[in-house]
Amino acid sequence: MSQLAVIFDMDGVIADTNPTHNVAWRKFLDRYEIVPTEDDLQNHMYGKHNSYILNYFLKRELMAEELLQLQFEKEALFRELYMSIVQPLPGLLTFLADLKQNGVKLGIATSAPVENLEMMVGQIPLLNEVMSSMLSEKDVTKHKPNPEVYLKSAERLGVSPSQCVVFEDSVSGVSAGLAAGMKVIGVTTSHSSDELPPCSAYINDYLNMSYSSVLQLINATL
Repeated sequence: MSQLAVIFDMDGVIADTNPTHNVAWRKFLDRYEIVPTEDDLQNHMYGKHNSYILNYFLKRELMAEELLQLQFEKEALFRELYMSIVQPLPGLLTFLADLKQNGVKLGIATSAPVENLEMMVGQIPLLNEVMSSMLSEKDVTKHKPNPEVYLKSAERLGVSPSQCVVFEDSVSGVSAGLAAGMKVIGVTTSHSSDELPPCSAYINDYLNMSYSSVLQLINATL
């Protein structure tokens, strides 16, 4: 059994959900007569936890009960929009099967609500078959860029952080993976490589990814 783990963020990494999140946020904010700018979306939405986003756009500190209600409202809107169009990034399923066949331990580490994770797994059944750890916002107390979700994933997978490769698409996610002491591959669905913190590599999709390419990345940085 390989002592190697690959851990995936979900939004923008398992599937390119951000365009739908964008629509859902705009619909949600429109209900509250808030019009976000593109700068707002880039710097205060993508990769951020819902609590930060809501406090930023509503311009006040939300109390726990109201925050939970607003988060549920927005994420329910997202799931309604995305449920019927879930599509994994090109090459992902073949890549996952290759990793699993070679004994790599696999996990998902997302800041999204568990209901979103369950929807994704329900629509992409292979995820449930190959993932040995799946963590959502309910599993941590500190969200990305804090490394807690990645460190907890490594612990659950029984692999040292130095033997983990993370796939991330956001600034906060890449920062979390790096802070956990892991190698990070940037997925450029939400940001260009120039906009992300320095990663070991950058990809647009998984068509050229394989077990051997991940192994080369680990060995090159030992």
